[in-house]
Parts: sequence; structure tokens; C-alpha cells
Amino acid sequence: MINLTIPNMTCGGCAKSVTKALLDIDAHAQIITEPETRTVKIHSNLEESIFRTALNTAGYPADPA
Repeated sequence: MINLTIPNMTCGGCAKSVTKALLDIDAHAQIITEPETRTVKIHSNLEESIFRTALNTAGYPADPA
């Protein structure tokens, strides 16, 4: 499991955008976004760096949680 903090994810709309960006990378990933804590949990076999790059490109830079 990958845990990331996304400071820019402040609302449900942001969470949808984050989820879409992550699913575009791995359509089978399980994504749990929590806008209240600005965190996301990703269940995937891909590397964390791939997801962080996708989020950065989408305008949601992420840090390890």
C-alpha cells in the first residue's frame, strides 16, 4: 500500500481529480482519498514514484505520508 499526503486536495472535487489521475495510471488500483486529512491510499503493484509523477502532472504534488 502506498500512502501519500496531497496538500492541494481540499475538497471532494479535488479528490475526484486525484482519483482519476491515479486510475489513468493503473485502472485496477484501489484508491481511497480522504480530503479531510489530505491523504490518499493506493493499493497497486506499481511504484510510488509513478503515482507521484502522475499527481504532479495533474497539479496535485504529493509527499510520502
